[in-house]
Amino acid sequence: MSEPDVDKAEQLELVSRGLLEGEEVLAVYDCIGTGTGFLGITTLRVVIQDKSFVGKRVAITSIPYRHVRSVSIVSNTSFAGKFASNSSIAIDVGGTVHEADFRGVEKAHRAHDLILWYLTR
Repeated sequence: MSEPDVDKAEQLELVSRGLLEGEEVLAVYDCIGTGTGFLGITTLRVVIQDKSFVGKRVAITSIPYRHVRSVSIVSNTSFAGKFASNSSIAIDVGGTVHEADFRGVEKAHRAHDLILWYLTR
């Protein structure tokens, strides 16, 4: 397998520490805005760092692909009809939607496509 697509080495390290036997990291993307620190994608699950807890607490949430109902790309469009510089993906997990915001549209599309590929296997 090729090297994972990674924005920050320290985020890759956090995801790598929790890998199960045979699991591989595919990508770890830095997120913007409040709440989500990063989105990790492995061969078995999606890993989200949630920084929205009171008291500066942080959660690392693992979502196995079998629990993901859908994944969506969410983008704002400008008045000219072109995509804005930021975009998001929304992951529906049985009524709870986890959203991750990225700089640029490319990362959201790559994350969406990787997750969708594993959902449809």
